Amino acid sequence: MSSRVIPIKAATKTVPLVGEIRRDDTHWIDSRGRPLRDVRISITDRCNFRCRYCMPKEKFEKYHCWLSHTEGLSFEESSRCGVILGANGVEKIRLTGGEPLLRKGIEFLIEELSKLKTWNGKPLDVAVTTNGAALSAKAKSLAAAGLKRLTVSLDAMDPQIYKDLNDVNFPIEKTLAGIQAAKDAGIPSIKINVVVKRGVNEKELIKIAEHFKGTGIIVRYIEFMDVGTSNGWRLDDVIPSRQIVEEINRVYPIEPLDPNYTGEVATRWAYKDGSGELGFISSVSEPFCKECSRIRLSVDGKLYKCLFATEGFDIRQMLRGGASDEEIEEAIGRIWTTRDEHYSEIRTEKTVKARAGQRIEMSYIGG
Repeated sequence: MSSRVIPIKAATKTVPLVGEIRRDDTHWIDSRGRPLRDVRISITDRCNFRCRYCMPKEKFEKYHCWLSHTEGLSFEESSRCGVILGANGVEKIRLTGGEPLLRKGIEFLIEELSKLKTWNGKPLDVAVTTNGAALSAKAKSLAAAGLKRLTVSLDAMDPQIYKDLNDVNFPIEKTLAGIQAAKDAGIPSIKINVVVKRGVNEKELIKIAEHFKGTGIIVRYIEFMDVGTSNGWRLDDVIPSRQIVEEINRVYPIEPLDPNYTGEVATRWAYKDGSGELGFISSVSEPFCKECSRIRLSVDGKLYKCLFATEGFDIRQMLRGGASDEEIEEAIGRIWTTRDEHYSEIRTEKTVKARAGQRIEMSYIGG
């Protein structure tokens, strides 16, 4: 058995990764038998919104230290990672932030990633998650760059609640206009993400469903999660997805659908009248760790094996230190092979408190 030491930066310690790299014919396999298929790449830590479940103003304003331009990966470095990952089983790459549309020239990265092929010769599936503020200006150029899938965060239809949630007084009318611009530009797949928090926006859920019902745009309701340490998460604030399903079903009858593929995060439901589809992401009430096939690359080049991680592996030093593609490939393979994360399956109030001050912020590694 070979023994290699790969430095993982987490606070002040270095963690050795040893042993063989596990894989099937096409994918790296982690210690729980899960293949690596999906990657989130954060391309900026900055955002023009201050949503309280992600970047609350009191934590991300006056005293927050933003990454410098040189600390972040260049598009060429991100694309190089995409080439390596795509050759080793990754089928989907989603660009996140922060707010990815704030990154100047994002169209270049989308175009480069869209040229890549997966292990079976299919085009790499490239997606973007955005708050939608810049969509009216960017939709045509994103579509021209080859973007096929887009997700927009929208947590309320009421204009004042929407402004309160983004906490920068941004009007919902502009976000809705951006969504329409994306549709008009011909981006084939558009989804809406709704983070649901008790006492905040539960009365908006039917309104959101009504607005997008029959448009071909899929709404996905997401349970409020304890990502990072800034959003004041409490278990009592979580509304289980099954409760939301019941509420919507009382107004608009829905029925369950089969997953599109193994490991799909959202459970799928369809309106019985054929007018569209909904999704529910239930990390708290119905954890999906056993099928999680995702890794995250932060804006400054650290790989995280879980959304709730407390430590990451720095590959920027390899990208800028002369490492070959083969060496980087081996490093990522070993990182995934040692992966044992299943945080949502063991989440309790006690584990949340135990990790207080340690979890990585969502704005840093993307949701």
